[in-house]
Amino acid sequence: MLLSITTLAIVNIIESEESSLADVTECVSSNQIKGQSTATTCREELISSLQFLGNFEGLLAAPQPLVMAANQAAAKAMLLVSGLAPDERPEVHDMPSNYSGNLRHLIVEACITRNLLDTSAYLWPGYVKTSYNQAPRGVTGEMLGWSSLMKGSPLTPSLINALISVPASSLAEIEKVHEIAVNGSNDDKIAAAKIICGATLLHGWNIQEHSVTLITRLLSSPDPENRVQSECYLIDLAVFLNVLILGIATTDNVQIFSLHGMVPQLAGALMPICEAFGSCKPTISWTLPTGEELTSHAIFSNAFTLLLKLWRFYQSPMEHVTGDVTPVGYQITPEYLLLIRNSQLAHSGGQSLYRSHRRLPSFLNPRSTKPLFMDFFPKLNCWYQQLQACIASTLVGLVPGTPVHQIVEKLLNMMFRKIKKDSQPLSPVKSGSPSLSGSYIGNDPGLNLQAWDILEAVPFALDAALTACAHGRLSPRELVTGLKSLADLLPASLATIMSYFSAEVTRGIWKPASMNGTDWPSPAANLAMVEQQIKQNIAATGVNVPSLFVGGSYPASIPLPLAALVSLTITYRLDGVADRFLYLVGPGLNALAASCPWPCMPIIAALWTQKARRWSDYLIFYATRTVFHHNRDAVVQLIKSCFTSILDLNSSHVGCGVGTLLGHGFGSHFAGGIAPVAPGILYLGVHRAVRDVMFLTEEMLSILMQSVGDIARSGLHMNPPEKLKKSKFNMKYGLISLDNAMTRIRLAASLGASIIWISGGLLLVQTLIKEKLPSWFISVHRLKQESVESTGMVAMLRGYALAYFAIMCGAFAWGVDSVSPSSRRRSKVLGDHLKFVASVIDGQISIGCDWATWRAYLLGFVSLMVACAPLWVADIDLDVLKRLSKGLMSWNEEELALALLGLGGVKSMGTAAKLIVENYGDSSTHCNLCCTVPANPQPRFL
Repeated sequence: MLLSITTLAIVNIIESEESSLADVTECVSSNQIKGQSTATTCREELISSLQFLGNFEGLLAAPQPLVMAANQAAAKAMLLVSGLAPDERPEVHDMPSNYSGNLRHLIVEACITRNLLDTSAYLWPGYVKTSYNQAPRGVTGEMLGWSSLMKGSPLTPSLINALISVPASSLAEIEKVHEIAVNGSNDDKIAAAKIICGATLLHGWNIQEHSVTLITRLLSSPDPENRVQSECYLIDLAVFLNVLILGIATTDNVQIFSLHGMVPQLAGALMPICEAFGSCKPTISWTLPTGEELTSHAIFSNAFTLLLKLWRFYQSPMEHVTGDVTPVGYQITPEYLLLIRNSQLAHSGGQSLYRSHRRLPSFLNPRSTKPLFMDFFPKLNCWYQQLQACIASTLVGLVPGTPVHQIVEKLLNMMFRKIKKDSQPLSPVKSGSPSLSGSYIGNDPGLNLQAWDILEAVPFALDAALTACAHGRLSPRELVTGLKSLADLLPASLATIMSYFSAEVTRGIWKPASMNGTDWPSPAANLAMVEQQIKQNIAATGVNVPSLFVGGSYPASIPLPLAALVSLTITYRLDGVADRFLYLVGPGLNALAASCPWPCMPIIAALWTQKARRWSDYLIFYATRTVFHHNRDAVVQLIKSCFTSILDLNSSHVGCGVGTLLGHGFGSHFAGGIAPVAPGILYLGVHRAVRDVMFLTEEMLSILMQSVGDIARSGLHMNPPEKLKKSKFNMKYGLISLDNAMTRIRLAASLGASIIWISGGLLLVQTLIKEKLPSWFISVHRLKQESVESTGMVAMLRGYALAYFAIMCGAFAWGVDSVSPSSRRRSKVLGDHLKFVASVIDGQISIGCDWATWRAYLLGFVSLMVACAPLWVADIDLDVLKRLSKGLMSWNEEELALALLGLGGVKSMGTAAKLIVENYGDSSTHCNLCCTVPANPQPRFL
């Protein structure tokens, strides 16, 4: 995934630069063009970097799943430099895989495929280490693989298996699969679907963007807004579409579509499929090559489940609660996905999203470029509106005698047909709906209902069943058995079960269920182990874990709907079929349990650990995150632990703490048992659940300033005072490396900016720059006075840290260009902040911090803005630019002042000339300053 995404990003960067250079070539004079041609381009820098990368063989060893691909990449290079004629060369796919390939070979192949490099890279020193004469010869026997397919071999079972397990390496091979999928026989179409969803999608990073585009196109109907035509087309391809859907439904494959930005288009392709097959009678079926029957309910459930994964349906409503605000919907909605899909297609002019500047084969173009809206899918839209209503309030409006009422009765009869005749009817007394009369006994009536009709009735059936269980008219075991029968009838109903139970937990109106092992399953067998591992995971953070045991017993009780949901999930057998649906409910169950009061999530983890030991690491990690959900002090302590780990002040090597911050995963597969979770990874899992992130700005400033002091103290600690000298800032120095200290400070500031950005996004960054930073400078800071902190050097270091921190936060939020939508919000916040800065320079505002800190902040902020984000300067008001430049001139920072005005554009040229005349007179030697301002001026202290 990283090989594919990173290379695509490099393509965009190089294309953007070369396009700009081409535009400049047309506009400027020939002497200017000649001068620009000597500059190093991004393409040249890429080549230099990849050549230099060969010096780090210890970092380039391929992970085990990639060894074969790396060896094949090395073999390809070896064959090209061997001097053999093209007709003498064996196919790379058919050669033995023992050519000592590494990750650099894979990176170079990815770049060559995307025209970033040419095959002259194979001639780099040390790139090819094995000659053809030393390499083993080709394989004997029948030749299988992509070369056979390209030569016209029929799709035999052995060839199909080979193509599924080996990724395609070129666009021509992808085109061949597309031809089979469109024009082949039914069996060949199914085989093509399996091939394109196999290793080609998962490991074919050289052509992965083409794979995801092709799969999306194959799933799409030619005219989705025409319901009759669309449904006929889709139903005729039922088996083929189902194979594609199952092939991309795994967690890894969904992630690939997400990383390539294809989720909106994939969702737009799935909606017509859901609409069509959800409206079919279950009596319509298709016979698979294996002889099994495929029903419309099965195809609908597979497509619907995948669609819900794409728009993060699993996020529970409680996860979005802030304070006392009641949630009414999800952050990502089907309408939003369609809006993005329509925008993408309109922006690309109907072409594929990738390589929009280059011509792609027509078979990769979307089937339809027309916009889609929820109104085109009335059944899906109706279900979605009902989902929103269930989240917002309790159920109402079920009228006896209506079709929905009749379906509810049939569902309850099917779910609880084993209950005795004298049992009382199950009535949803809580919702105010009429009593659902009837005896819930007898045989399965064989519900012959459309999937959409079943989904519409499911919430009312759940309401009746849960209410009956709460009033003792239905045992927990009977409730869970009935829910399992409903899920077996229509697996897609798991989505409604998940959303209904989540909403009911959010409302908090149900009594807790005691997980005692009699009525509900008991977590007692694993609860102590879960608690121990949670404590071990966060031991390094200094955070205390609330005990799960009180007075020798454990408080194993959770809300009734949550108990029903977890009991339902553990009834599933862990096989390939059930996993698809558990991956829909599982993340939602974890998010819901983590949002509930302690210790709901540890109880869920203990229950599921008993069911699936292989998932214990993942579940305990979720339970560990719960400790931080409702405890602000714990979050602050975790952030401090992140700073401690990345700075690694006991080491003389700067930057080696990154491994400690992010770790190397978690789990019992590491030597020595369960490995503690790295603080950075833990915070990435915690930050979304922090309810009020505004407190982080003030805490972050405090932690950052403390870190600067720690960095300075650590330098002095390693050097005896008698070896230190005096500097002009009155700070002792000697063996202390100021460069190492500055590097660590930049590292700390970058970490702080990253945490602010991922925690609160644009709003938190704007609050920091517009409000918190000015407030911090105005306030009087009474820091602990120590020998090292009583000097001007540490105060200066603090100012630089704040400057780098502020610039990084702004770059994350607004970008450094003027193209992205977020850049339009930059001028107001940045303008207000620089007005404050100018007012301090003018003497209109007094600061409370150390003057060295303020001076370092101002010089650092302006220098970094000029050097790294010059387009920001164009957003600044001319009056503010004048005031800043005059202030810099008064501090003898002439070059920086002129560079600032130079980036202001035409509007600031008069001011720049006036400043030059005022400060240097009319001497021609001084007037040349305006023509010789350095491109990246740095203040003297840097």
